[in-house]
Amino acid sequence: MQYIKYLLCTLIFLSVSCAYSQFVFLPEGDKQQHLTERMEVLSGTDSILNFSKTRPLNRKNYIAAALNKYAVNSSNTTLGATDKYNFNSLLSNNTPFISDSLYNTIQRPGYHFLKKFYLTPANFYEVRVKDFNMVINPVLQLGITKERNNNQRLFINSRGIQVYGNIADKIGFYTSLTENQERAPLYVQQWTNERMAIPGAGNYKEFNAAGGTDYFDARGYFTATAAKYINISFGYDKNFIGNGYRSLILSEFAPNQLFLKLNTRIWKLNYQNIFMELHNARNTSYDRLLGRKYAAMHHLDFAATPWLNVGVFESVIFGRPNKFDFSYLNPLIFYRSVEMQNGSPDNVLLGADIKANLFKKVQVYGQLLLDEFRLKEMTARNGWWANKWAIQAGAKYMNVAGINNLDIQLEYNILRPFTYSHTDSVANYTHYNQPLAHPLMANFKEWIAIVRYQPLGKLYFTGKLMYYIQGRDSSNLSYGSNIFLPNTPDSRNGDYGYYIGSGWKTRVLMGSLLASYELLQNMFVDVHINHRKFTTTTPPLLNNSGTQLNLGFRWNMHRRNFDF
Repeated sequence: MQYIKYLLCTLIFLSVSCAYSQFVFLPEGDKQQHLTERMEVLSGTDSILNFSKTRPLNRKNYIAAALNKYAVNSSNTTLGATDKYNFNSLLSNNTPFISDSLYNTIQRPGYHFLKKFYLTPANFYEVRVKDFNMVINPVLQLGITKERNNNQRLFINSRGIQVYGNIADKIGFYTSLTENQERAPLYVQQWTNERMAIPGAGNYKEFNAAGGTDYFDARGYFTATAAKYINISFGYDKNFIGNGYRSLILSEFAPNQLFLKLNTRIWKLNYQNIFMELHNARNTSYDRLLGRKYAAMHHLDFAATPWLNVGVFESVIFGRPNKFDFSYLNPLIFYRSVEMQNGSPDNVLLGADIKANLFKKVQVYGQLLLDEFRLKEMTARNGWWANKWAIQAGAKYMNVAGINNLDIQLEYNILRPFTYSHTDSVANYTHYNQPLAHPLMANFKEWIAIVRYQPLGKLYFTGKLMYYIQGRDSSNLSYGSNIFLPNTPDSRNGDYGYYIGSGWKTRVLMGSLLASYELLQNMFVDVHINHRKFTTTTPPLLNNSGTQLNLGFRWNMHRRNFDF
């Protein structure tokens, strides 16, 4: 398979010869994500911030461009005092990508030392010279957790380094390396044992005692811009498509993947191609090479009006013995037609999404995903197993009741049984024993409410309330919730009678509150309390609940969350 990687590398470096601009993406879970959402909604009709469905966000063309615009004409927004603090934070967190005039406006901290470190508030060490910009930051997360009715010592210990920047305004680069040891709450340990995977991470080994894990997280990529309108990135990281807390198309829940991404933005169009190399289900041996499978995705976003975006999406998951199917590299043709020409049984998904910014206060969004369906069977409402679809609907409301920086997000997700699954264990919508889209996989209804409040520049509160109903599989029959099981006639009981919640009906209620104080830029002290209640209403009857209290410290790293 090495020649595939050599080909992708060649594409990147050939594009550099005609490149004239660089960019780097915003890291997963960064505090800047929510501020850019606020800037988009409060501005209402901003052309720069309009294309926000494909994440991570481009620092140069999205964040830095917006910063430059609002610095020139601040009357376009209603940013308050706390947002001004956040605006200055954005400047100092994106120094390689902003103009010299903006760079010179950054308020220098009083805590720099040796005249070498912390020359700007967010960066431990930075280089800003002709044709070269670089930022180096340490990465650290330490946390202890006490769980009710659990005598285990729960903890997280992550250390590493982050480096990013650009070369001669032609090449962007990013890398992040962390070594991690953790023992998560009991429900996460159970998930890890069932899936033989750690949420969001790849290969791991046991650490210290029962429930402890040790894993290495490495991410990195190169970027360039070719032909003026086409951004190219190649590396190993995560991607996300959508405006919701969840995504039905592609989320950041699964481990990092090798990817080649082409993003074309011109006129009112933003068109993204993602090609990924994925892993089959993980085996128990550490001395065997994991099987490979592949994914190709298209997402076309159209700015119908300055406040309304509509998009269409398609993807294919496929596996070939020791080779990549080059017919799927075509950036324009519909994958279903390629699949038919090849005579292949690959897993093709289609979808659409929408986003509207209203009244400079509200954003509504949604997604529709179609895996398989037959109109005749759908209208008959007989629970045909292969009517596989998913719907998301959500809204964000900024400055609720006129209170600055008090924001609410509501979201509803519903997925039919067997969605994302396939007739074999290779073409299902998964990577390394984890789903590529929604962490609950399929056969559920989910309600989410999130409240975010930043009363002061350094103080953040986040409250979450989640509830879902899911029909889980029994020990010998599939009801469509576990997408790793082949959806063959042998695995299910007939072809009809499958409705959302069919099977071992499970209800989960989870509520949490997080308080974070920013000691210095990107250095947080966190206090987090979480309660999760798990019940079943069909035999075998279970009623489990757990409450966790966490105290943590993190530096240049997003907080680990287990929201499932």
